[in-house]
Formats: sequence, structure tokens, C-alpha cells
Amino acid sequence: MAKRYEKVSEDLRRRVESGEYVPGDRLPAETTLVTKYKVSLPTLRQALSALQAEGLIEKKHGLGNFVRKQRQRAERSNLRHQWEKDRARADLKERSTTGATERDTGLIITQLAFNAQYERIEATEALAAALGVDPGTAVLRRTYRTRSVDEDEPLNVARSYIPYALAAQNPDLLDEEQEPWPGGTMNQLHTVGVEVDRVEEVVTARPPTSDEVEELGLMPGVAVMDVRKTLYDINGRIVEVADVVLPGDRYAVKCVTPLERW
Repeated sequence: MAKRYEKVSEDLRRRVESGEYVPGDRLPAETTLVTKYKVSLPTLRQALSALQAEGLIEKKHGLGNFVRKQRQRAERSNLRHQWEKDRARADLKERSTTGATERDTGLIITQLAFNAQYERIEATEALAAALGVDPGTAVLRRTYRTRSVDEDEPLNVARSYIPYALAAQNPDLLDEEQEPWPGGTMNQLHTVGVEVDRVEEVVTARPPTSDEVEELGLMPGVAVMDVRKTLYDINGRIVEVADVVLPGDRYAVKCVTPLERW
């Protein structure tokens, strides 16, 4: 037998799914809902918490409970890497037409807002081990945040690490004002004579930090996926390490493995 809060959440869910309440609508005040459903305030809040955990509604402090707008979804496929490499030597016009985020989301460039922050840092022991360099080596850290122009939160947060001496071979690669760079990292590396031979990605899931909950606009119970990406050149040298944080309620990770025929 359904509990009282479950009956309330089921009815509110039905009203949302039927279109009675549409994304952006404010639900009736809690005092109104308590009277409507003839339940206690704790029972009502339990029902609302269940809907919030599902991502159906969101509570805005001081304003009330609102039907949550559907957030932009994305699919990250490992096939994106060959696609990026194929475009690395294309002319500027072709490279400027679209990028990896557009490919993942189906949006066009004008529907996205892009932010990049660059800084020179010294490699910690852990980062040095990942890059195959000595601790203290100068590294260019690039932090990228891309969002739909219709949303406040970024689709993901990506931090890229490239040996500073490698990036400095092309001064434009040290300038965040050059972003978004047509053709992305593959083309950037191509400008300094690097051909990427393989990309390794390790995906793990974990609870988000409090900062990530706020920045990514995560609902309670939503996990994030960490993607550690490592790029190797044709000589086996590591040329970039990147850490990408993907919200679990936005991204599907798709892996496709072409098999050689017998």
C-alpha cells in the first residue's frame, strides 16, 4: 500500500507530466498543498523531496517549489577523438563551423557560451606522474566551461594540462583570448608539430563536491563522472592530460569499438 507522501508525489508527478504544471511554473504554496491533500507539512515535504530527487522540481529558497526546466543533454562518444583528428588539418573555415561540444549536444555555435581560463602552474607530484615530467615542471592549465545560452550552469567543467614548453612553441596557445580555438586541442597541437596517436580515457563515478553541486546545478543524489583523458603523440610521449567532470543527469557516455574483420 502506498504511503501518504507517495500518493501526494504521484499526483503532483501526474500533473507535471500531463502539462498542468509546465517547466518554470511555481507549484502552489506548501500551505495550500497541505490543505489540498489533507496531509501534515512533514508529509508534504517528504513528497516534494522525492520529486526533487527525481529532478522533476526544484526548491528556490524564499520563492517556493518550481517545475524544473529540462536541461540540455549530451552524449560523449569515444568516436569524437577520430572526428577531432580528422579535422585537425582542415582549413579554418571548416574548423570554425562546429566543435566537439556542438557534436555532443546537437547545438550550434550561437547556442553556446564559452569560457576559458589559462594559468601557468608547477606540476605537483601526481600531475607530473600523469604527464611523464618531473615535479615542478611548468604546465599550462586551461579550465573550460561551456553552457547553453539558455542555462546558467555549464554542461561540464574541463581542466587541461599541457607541458608549458610545448605550448610555448606557438605563443597563441598561451593566450586564452584565442578561445574557442577552431579545431580544438588536436589542431592546437598540430600547430606545434604534434600528431596525436592515441587517446586513453578512464571514466569513474563519484558523489560531487559541494562546489560542484553549486556550480553544475546538481539535484540531490546526482553523481558526477570523472573522465581522465590522456593524449599520446606518435612517439609515445604524453602531450596532454585533461580532467573532465560530467554531471550524471546530463551525460551519457557512449563507447563504440570498431573490430577488424577476419
